[in-house]
Formats: sequence, C-alpha cells, structure tokens
Amino acid sequence: MSGARHAAVFATAVGPCGIVWRADDDVIVGVHLPEVDAATTARRMRRRFPTATTAPPSAAVAIVIERIRGLLGGGGDDLADVAVDLEPMGEFERSVYAVARAVPPGSTLTYGEVATRLGSPGLARAVGQALGRNPVPIIVPCHRVLAAGGAMGGFSANGGVDTKRRLLFIEGAIDAEPLRLFDQG
Repeated sequence: MSGARHAAVFATAVGPCGIVWRADDDVIVGVHLPEVDAATTARRMRRRFPTATTAPPSAAVAIVIERIRGLLGGGGDDLADVAVDLEPMGEFERSVYAVARAVPPGSTLTYGEVATRLGSPGLARAVGQALGRNPVPIIVPCHRVLAAGGAMGGFSANGGVDTKRRLLFIEGAIDAEPLRLFDQG
C-alpha cells in the first residue's frame, strides 16, 4: 500500500460532508460531517488529514458518497458493508465500532448497552470516549448511541448534540422536531 490519501467534499441534504480514502484500494479512512459551508468542511478535513490530496472520487468511492447522501436524505442504508480502515484505532475502539455498525438506521443503543454487549458493563464512559474518536462517522454510526435513559449525551461533530438529534430525526429514531444545523438566515 502506498499510504497516499485522497479527499473530496460532497453535498448532502444536511450540508457539505468530506471523505478521505486510501488511493491504492479506495478504503475509507475518514468522514467529516457537515460544516457551515464546503470551504470550512475542506479546511477542517485538511486539519484531520494533512497529507490527503484533493481528488475526484474513484468509482468505488463515488458509490459510497451516493450511499451516504441517501442515508442523510432519509434512506435506510446502514453502510455496514463499506470498507473502512480502523487499524490505527485500538482493539477496544474497533470492538465498540463493530457494535455501533450493527445498529440499524432508526434504532439506538445506550453507551451502557454497547459496553454490556462487549462484556464490560462498567465501561459506558469508555465507550463514549471511543465513539468520540470515531474517524468515520455515519459509516460507524456513533450518533445512534445515546446516554442512559435515551439522553443525547455528547457528540463531537460540528453542531454537537443538535447534529446528533438531526441525524436521528432523519433516520426516524426520534420524533422530536430537530433544530437547524446552521442558521440559514
């Protein structure tokens, strides 16, 4: 593997997202959730992936982008089969991400339920911290994991809990009217 990374910004129903992939095999290494505009998304993505070069998506990456667009537009694709590189993450993080990837759109788990599924019911806080380091949000749907009692808890993406709430609303996991991600006026 060459180690080269490519990046692109793409429009979605909730705003401009970013994606980073390995140039030699199209495996996704990063997803960046929407910022206020495409330039801000690109700038923040470059901070996370400074060696990635802007490039048009390959055919395989273009399919992943369309699937992400579909999910963010209200579709039910779980993206569970999208190849992602989680090797740089620790074993615990990878196990948390595997549980999160099994949560279908429209459903949620709590941090404690994820910890219990991992056989470590006392590690709910560690689960939350691992999800906060998720390099591929949406593909690893960390927004589908809530605090105890269904509380939103934290969310490290731009917009924080409001973004999490909006994503869950789009997927039909919550009924509450979402707040707008960005002030349009």
